[in-house]
Amino acid sequence: MIQPMPYHGQSDGARRNGLKWLPLAAALSLLLAPAHGVAQVQPVPPSAAPAGSTGDQQVLDVTVTDDSAWRDLGIAIPTFPTDHAVATGADGGNTEALGRNLARVVFSDLKDNGLFKPTGPDALPGIGYAEVAAPAFAGWRSRSAEMLVQGFVKAGADGQLTVGCYLYDVALGKELARQGYVVKPTEWRRAAHKCADMVYSRLSGESPFFDSKIAYIAETGPKDHRRKQLAIMDSDGANHRFITSGQATALTPRYSPDYRQIAYLSYVDGRPRIYVYDIGTGHQHLVTEAKGPTFAPRWSPDGKYILYSMALAGNTDIYRVSATGGTSVRLTNTPGINIGGSYSPDGSRIVFESDRGGTQQVYVMNADGSGQHRITFFGGRAATPEWSPRGDQIAFTCICGNLRIAVMDPAGHNRRFLTDSWQDEAPTWSPNGRIVQFFRTERGTGRSSIWQVDLTGRKERRLKTPVDASDPAWGPVLP
Repeated sequence: MIQPMPYHGQSDGARRNGLKWLPLAAALSLLLAPAHGVAQVQPVPPSAAPAGSTGDQQVLDVTVTDDSAWRDLGIAIPTFPTDHAVATGADGGNTEALGRNLARVVFSDLKDNGLFKPTGPDALPGIGYAEVAAPAFAGWRSRSAEMLVQGFVKAGADGQLTVGCYLYDVALGKELARQGYVVKPTEWRRAAHKCADMVYSRLSGESPFFDSKIAYIAETGPKDHRRKQLAIMDSDGANHRFITSGQATALTPRYSPDYRQIAYLSYVDGRPRIYVYDIGTGHQHLVTEAKGPTFAPRWSPDGKYILYSMALAGNTDIYRVSATGGTSVRLTNTPGINIGGSYSPDGSRIVFESDRGGTQQVYVMNADGSGQHRITFFGGRAATPEWSPRGDQIAFTCICGNLRIAVMDPAGHNRRFLTDSWQDEAPTWSPNGRIVQFFRTERGTGRSSIWQVDLTGRKERRLKTPVDASDPAWGPVLP
């Protein structure tokens, strides 16, 4: 059995306890119930917020619904001030420097999702600590800002940080939303992502996705002897960590619906096995050891089952097995290759690829394997389909000359290309279905890297990884 890399320090599960949501309005403290491994929500003590904060949250109906308006929305995000500089041991060394880094992460999150036009702290004047709760609206109006994100960072006697985040409508001179978070200094980036999530959700009316994780396969070594390790990182590429040692090849990771586990394929002594890795404990268990080549483990939406494909006697079919192990159930039984099953969000259907008709195309079947039918009939081939968490689209690799990322509706209609490069493949969705992630291979060099693109296809972004990267999987929003 392949062993995960040794743990040093806290596990992800333990670290999740380090971030407490602390909405500054006491009324918000009842919105989130206690959950396993997550601190209960509490109001921030009045002493933690800047003077002038009343603790009341004003909610105005200013949700933006037009995509063009989203892209024109100017959001100013100045540095988050502190009441006094205190050494933290985190990036920048003290709360004053950390305030700028917090604002930079919020700015980067909002900029790279393709909906907003923010201006970050490096292009804006600083603000005073008391100004966080009492903005100088006239000055921001003169800069043509429509929305304003202000915050603060304050060190506590217990060594933890309190981070506040406020969203204002500049034209109306009104507060729209506010939240606060108590974090360990090493967890400051989560507070920044939660702040960006609040702003995104309040202005777009959609579910957030910034405070989430990405699993992928880290690749090193020569082309004929690649070392492939399971790795995880934040949604923006920060806080990178290797999970497996690389002694055995790891492939196609996928997060469980509750974030707590990752299913992936591992080859030990040339024999394929599907493992489930527990993020909180660092332990893993064997789900199934297949008799033939095995591919693409995928979770059911309720986390009870895992789909996978196995090749036997010249045929490759899709199977379902309990996430805890046991007897597998065969769902397809046709000549050729059936691979890459992905559940619809409600768990009632499965999309997959098959060459039973002579070329790789996308098919859909019911969750029990019945009702199998083809949905793609355009020129070229189609592979690696994945259902959007919104249920309205399927992303896939279109092999139409080059390999391109495309989307279509669940009936196979209204195909749109999102990328136009040499080799883009293996799409995976953001938790809210607004961003598609994939890996790109460079022509000539063979180097691979992870990219993200919004649903317009106009906003591409490369995530930095320490080594080559493939097979990305975007996990759910963290609790």
